[in-house]
Amino acid sequence: MLMIRLQRIGRKNDPAFRAVVTDSKNSTKSGKFLEIVGTYAAKQGILNLKKDRISHWIKQGAQVSDTMHNFLVSEKIIEGKKHNVLSRKSPTQKKKELKAKA
Repeated sequence: MLMIRLQRIGRKNDPAFRAVVTDSKNSTKSGKFLEIVGTYAAKQGILNLKKDRISHWIKQGAQVSDTMHNFLVSEKIIEGKKHNVLSRKSPTQKKKELKAKA
C-alpha cells in the first residue's frame, strides 16, 4: 500500500522533513521512495507541497499518514477534520495529588 508521509532529513537539532510517496512497508529511514511531493522546515514553519502531485497520488489510492493529513487539511488540499496525533499521557504526580486532596 502506498503512503504519503514525512521523512526526516537535516542535521541533529535542526529538523527538516520531506513529504514522500513510499510503500508502507519501507522504513522511514530507508531512503526508498517513489516521489518527493513536498518539504517542511520545522523550525521556520515553512511548508511547501506539490498540490497537483499529492492529489494525483491520492486518486491512485495512496493513503496519508495522520500528520500529513493534518497538513493537507490546513492547506485545504483535502477536506475533513484533523486527526489527533499526540499520544495520551498519564496524569502527572502533581495532578494526582490535587485530585486526592479534593
